[in-house]
Amino acid sequence: MRGSFRSRRFGSIVEEARTLAKQGVKELVLIAQDSSRYGEDLGEVDALAALIRALGEIDDIEWVRVMYAYPTHISDAFLAAIAETPKAVKYLDMPLQHASRNVLKLMKRGGTRESLEKLIRRVRDKVPGIAIRTTFITGFPGETEEDFEELMAFVGNCRFDNVGVFTYSDEEGTPAYDLSDKVDPKIAKHRRNRLMKEQAKISRQLNRAKIGSTYKVMFEGISQESDLLFQGRLESQTQDIDGYILINNMPDDFQPHMGEIYDVRITEAHDYDLIGEIL
Repeated sequence: MRGSFRSRRFGSIVEEARTLAKQGVKELVLIAQDSSRYGEDLGEVDALAALIRALGEIDDIEWVRVMYAYPTHISDAFLAAIAETPKAVKYLDMPLQHASRNVLKLMKRGGTRESLEKLIRRVRDKVPGIAIRTTFITGFPGETEEDFEELMAFVGNCRFDNVGVFTYSDEEGTPAYDLSDKVDPKIAKHRRNRLMKEQAKISRQLNRAKIGSTYKVMFEGISQESDLLFQGRLESQTQDIDGYILINNMPDDFQPHMGEIYDVRITEAHDYDLIGEIL
């Protein structure tokens, strides 16, 4: 369904990024079917790391973000580029999909819970303070209750910053379509709800730990929640995917501008969103 990987030319990306910066764009998001494999088809080694560093040198760009990097290709050079490039947000979007060896094998992904936990430790060691977002699928054909409980334990142990959970759905023409031992959709939905409830608890705890601290926040204007609030994002929050900072206070006569970075002190915390004031 995906076709072969094909990398866009390095110079083409940098040129477009410079054009966007001149137009007022403040954040660049790199995304592909597997961003971590960028440059492989061109015979380049660690091309993504080089691209991050190059984009981080463009004037007027504030943040450079990488989305959808597969766990099998997270190199030390890539992590070093995130850690050492000031404009590279300390954020990793890495779709793990599951933690059970059995389900990962059925997904043709490979790996085990132990190998994934080792990877998470390496990422956090190489990039201190990094926020990790991931996604999981419940109800994949062959997923047993034991497999799901292992996934629950994995999420509880790793304490990810942001998690998305989806239920499996058949897609004709895919290898999974022909697998036996289909999971009842009601069971898949129940497992999804349990996993999201566990993640909400973790997210709430992580957010409450931020109360009283000050963070760099990109201002985005009027809040989607209410015309009486403004909103912004931390480095650890991707637009339209993760939570937001809701801003309910700022200095008198202060006029914030969209796309600018401001110091915001966190005053309240919810499951996914935070509330703060511009200093």
